[in-house]
Amino acid sequence: MARNQAIPQGAVRSPIDKTWQTLGGPEHGGIRTLCGVPIDRDDPLRATLALVAPGTALRDGLERILRGRTGALIVLGHDKAVEGLCTGGFPLDVEFSSTRLRELCKMDGAVVLSSDGTRIVRAAVHLMPDPTIPTEEAGTRHRTAERVAKQTGHPVISVSQSMRIIGLYVSGQRHVVDDSAAILSRANQALATLERYKLRLDEVSGTLSALEIEDLVTARDAIAVLQRLEMVRRIADEIEGYVIELGTDGRLLALQLDELMAGLDSDRTLVIRDYLPSARRIRTADEALLDLDRLSASELIDLTAVSRAMGYPGTTEALDAGVSPRGFRLLAKVPRLPTTVVERLVEHFGSLQRLLGATVEDLQAVDGVGDARARGVREGLSRLAEASILERYV
Repeated sequence: MARNQAIPQGAVRSPIDKTWQTLGGPEHGGIRTLCGVPIDRDDPLRATLALVAPGTALRDGLERILRGRTGALIVLGHDKAVEGLCTGGFPLDVEFSSTRLRELCKMDGAVVLSSDGTRIVRAAVHLMPDPTIPTEEAGTRHRTAERVAKQTGHPVISVSQSMRIIGLYVSGQRHVVDDSAAILSRANQALATLERYKLRLDEVSGTLSALEIEDLVTARDAIAVLQRLEMVRRIADEIEGYVIELGTDGRLLALQLDELMAGLDSDRTLVIRDYLPSARRIRTADEALLDLDRLSASELIDLTAVSRAMGYPGTTEALDAGVSPRGFRLLAKVPRLPTTVVERLVEHFGSLQRLLGATVEDLQAVDGVGDARARGVREGLSRLAEASILERYV
């Protein structure tokens, strides 16, 4: 986003693991959620934004500092690296509260908090970072904040007294915290864009399903769906950042995003598994996903660049060549069909056309597919085929 200013010097990765103890929501293998949106450990900027989002005690303290027309320098983390930069001041080690932070910031010097922002460790300290660390900032407070963030790897918050802004220095980035109204305006524009792209995605996905049934798919058709899926995912990722930054003000936005994006992540993987070139079986779906993620915005617009990420030659002739899906995507739409059974069906039949032509007896030959499940698969595929054709031609 344009409001983020990248710092040219590389930064130490921020050690904010304790942050995850305070974020609400279900846990999924090291990921927690805020307003229903997952926050990954590998994105320290978003984790820090979650700590200072509206509705948090830390944001309340920062707002009090702004209203009081004073500045502040706050370090989110305390270890030997931070302690080595501190001179003067006094140790506290007391529970954090917004009023305490406001009063302590009236004094000269910085305030040091614990990584999760739940305790005030030190106050009124003079921070003395390495002066040789490059910085683009002009003010003393901001120069110190940037250098401390780079030297220690901990997030640093700088509240400007004259400009009345809150700046975050995290992992080599400078991020200005905007008010909720400005963020909501950008988020609503992004959401409207997402809705338009989602409608177009539904159209091309429906077309692909009908072409799969008729065995008329070209690489261009499949790549176009994959391209749209990736575009929608990137827009949604931007909106997730807004939701995190909005905190409690982003709950309705999170619900809208969740409804629009339901099931799309798995669709992207299924399309790749269906159309990964068979001549390059050593290439995995995960590798294709990684290459797709690496595409720039300009490359993503180019179908040939997307096809190269999939493992195709990336020429116009290759895009117009006929391809046959393996059946992962269509089988995933059959109700109550376990993933392990889907894998066995695809491995046994090899292509969607053979699956569509299989009888109940043919399906029963697959391990784990009994009479009832075979009939369910047969009926499910028939209904999907009929619905796709009707949607395309009626």
